[in-house]
Amino acid sequence: MEMTARAPISGRPRVSLTFDEGIAEVALTRPDKLNALDLAMFRALAQTLEQLQQTRGLRAVILRGEGRGFCAGLDVKSMLKQPVAALDILKREADEATNLAQRVAYGWHQLPVPVIAVTQGVCFGGGLQIALGADFRFSTPDCRFSVMEIKWGIIPDMSGSVTLRNLMGVDSAMALAMSGRELEATEARALGLVSRVCEDPLEEARAFARTLITKSPDALAGIKRLYHQAWARSDEVMLKEETRLQKQILGRPNQWRATLNSLFRWRLRFGPRRNAL
Repeated sequence: MEMTARAPISGRPRVSLTFDEGIAEVALTRPDKLNALDLAMFRALAQTLEQLQQTRGLRAVILRGEGRGFCAGLDVKSMLKQPVAALDILKREADEATNLAQRVAYGWHQLPVPVIAVTQGVCFGGGLQIALGADFRFSTPDCRFSVMEIKWGIIPDMSGSVTLRNLMGVDSAMALAMSGRELEATEARALGLVSRVCEDPLEEARAFARTLITKSPDALAGIKRLYHQAWARSDEVMLKEETRLQKQILGRPNQWRATLNSLFRWRLRFGPRRNAL
């Protein structure tokens, strides 16, 4: 069945949510912008995560993006038009471990059920950090990945410092974050960013989810919690450190120069309609 779709702020849906036989499918629904992250998308994802936390009978989640790409990352032009929005997504209440930007990625990590991200086209910047919050990532062979924040003069601050460390060594993670280079799916698989490369990752994810819902939900939740704890090193400290460092960098001359240069290169590459990161 289809559950409540989220349409915050502008009235245009940003996220759809369907639920059938214990499996929820969450889709980013902004394909004309390669599912880039504006404030409405951040809020819609956070609301969807809250709804999933309260959904009885939830056994697995498939997270995907509609259209040609999973998610192109932050919609920089949208955020430049709403500078207060950038600060809003970094705000953290005193009793919360995550801010809004981190919650839409780390929230998948916190769900007590297996989460499978399905990626195609592009999985850049914040989009990659959202995918990293899932337990598994199934990708098309032609999908491209990038820890792209360095191109805007900022750091990965959507829980990437927590999720990347569980997948690869610090040198490999730093090299990706410092260079911002793009990877093909096969290299991403070799580095640990991708769990499986296949021609039809959505169907493979659905088939995998159907096998998981035959298992004990208590055991699945226990395995997820146990393994994440075994690999983790003080998540709360790292999440707060991401925000502290980002606030020091945002709005300074070097960050603005990097953003303007990247917007110009993006326009040359994709044309005026491809203006989200």
